[in-house]
Amino acid sequence: MGLFDRVSRVIRSNLNAAVSSAENPEKILDQAIIDMQEDLVQMRQAVAGAIASQKRVQQQYDKAQNDANTWQQRAQLALQKGDEDLARQALGRKKSQAETAAALKAQLDTQSVTVEQLKRNLIGLESKLSEAKTKKDMLKARASAAKANEQLQNTTASMNTSSAMAAFERMEEKVMQMEATSQAAAELAGSDLESQFAKLEAGGDVDLELAAMKAQLSGGSVDQGQLPGSETAQSSPQGADVDAELEELRAQIDQLD
Repeated sequence: MGLFDRVSRVIRSNLNAAVSSAENPEKILDQAIIDMQEDLVQMRQAVAGAIASQKRVQQQYDKAQNDANTWQQRAQLALQKGDEDLARQALGRKKSQAETAAALKAQLDTQSVTVEQLKRNLIGLESKLSEAKTKKDMLKARASAAKANEQLQNTTASMNTSSAMAAFERMEEKVMQMEATSQAAAELAGSDLESQFAKLEAGGDVDLELAAMKAQLSGGSVDQGQLPGSETAQSSPQGADVDAELEELRAQIDQLD
């Protein structure tokens, strides 16, 4: 392949790419309809001209045919009057008109075929134009829908949905963490309150038990004092054991506090 052919192909490919990228479907379709309408106007003019020409040839044919018949009748009349020379001239005129009529008849037949073909082409072009108008509207609607979809996709892509969803996930996790912290604080507050009440309740039991033991001991010492020889009993080893037990009990109570 020569250098010129390669350069020519590159130029043509670039031109085709530039034209393709510059084509607007809606404008191209409108222009195509305009071109077809112009072709239709030209076709109608051509058909009208052919029909007019056919009618002129038809008129010429009819006139030549009538003239030939007229000269036929005149030749017969001249022959009846005994004028053979005049009859011969009339027959010559009749022959000329008959030949003209025959030529016009051949031309008329040819034009009739041409006119019929032009009429069929005109009907076909009108049908194609009507179909093209319908298809144009459909294609323009599809082009508009495709353009709108492309804009929507571009807008969606520019919105950075993944980043937005990641932000939502982070905020959801943060809210869950806040809820967990709040629940833990509530549980700790409830636990502390319960422990305080439990301590109070435990202290109350010990105080009640201590008061009962004091009352018992107090009652026992009174009874011993009322008996004879109570001083000896208080100073006896049994009294010392009671005091030691009482001190040990007080030490245990202090450790509980």
